Amino acid sequence: MGATPQGRVDTVVLIHGLWMTPRSWEGWAERYTERGMHVIAPAWPGMDRSVEQLRDDPSPIAEQSIATIVAHYDRIIRALPRPPIIMGHSFGGLFAQVLVDRGLGAAAVGVHPAAVKGVLKVPLSQLRSGFPILRSPANRSRAVPFTSDDFAYNFGNTMSREDSDRAWQRYAVPGAGRVFFEGAFANVDPRSPARVDVGRDDRAPLLLMAGEHDHVVPASVVRANAGLYQKSRALTAYEEFPGRSHFTVGQDGWEKIADYALDWALRAAALPREATIASESPRR
Repeated sequence: MGATPQGRVDTVVLIHGLWMTPRSWEGWAERYTERGMHVIAPAWPGMDRSVEQLRDDPSPIAEQSIATIVAHYDRIIRALPRPPIIMGHSFGGLFAQVLVDRGLGAAAVGVHPAAVKGVLKVPLSQLRSGFPILRSPANRSRAVPFTSDDFAYNFGNTMSREDSDRAWQRYAVPGAGRVFFEGAFANVDPRSPARVDVGRDDRAPLLLMAGEHDHVVPASVVRANAGLYQKSRALTAYEEFPGRSHFTVGQDGWEKIADYALDWALRAAALPREATIASESPRR
């Protein structure tokens, strides 16, 4: 692991994604804590329960929406003494982009992030991964069960079925239908909560990370998301990792991904703000 740079950025806020809870960050949180960081991994509002409890009673999941989730993390981050690194996985990566668009954070990382409004690319694997929720409009107001078969395709596609089933048992919860529908139909909603000002020059540095074998948010989608920020002169980076699935936060080799994310964010956050703005064209 790299040494943690000395400076005023000492906190990481980790935001989990759909079908997950803060437990998905357990390895990253421990690793970052060992590096001297203060790590906060709050659940989505009302979801501060165990995986097992949420499976028994998924009603708090059904209540989620992008607006209420982002407002929840907005309050948490504004209450901190200094701007943190904001790091989100999947839909958490979308929320991280919305939060830095609000002027929050010293740097942000989207780990295989769900796309902001404006990304038009929808690969077949992404459609298939969302089918358990999208197949019925009634699921918009439900917490939709996430079976071991769903997990094996969406998250465990680079793992043995035995390892995938173990990960499903430990980490997976039903999916928040409203959140998924809001993300899926962002481009036809003029008031979508997934919209950001992609031309904003004064936001914090942003890194978007993708995985070669991700079925849920394929690398082509993350690339397209990063491309939207060509309109901005603020520092934006894109990095794609071979062999990584959507379960990159827990898949074997997650340590390398976690270290890359934190090292990039600490370096970017330590730069003078004027050094994170391109003088002529966006720096990638």
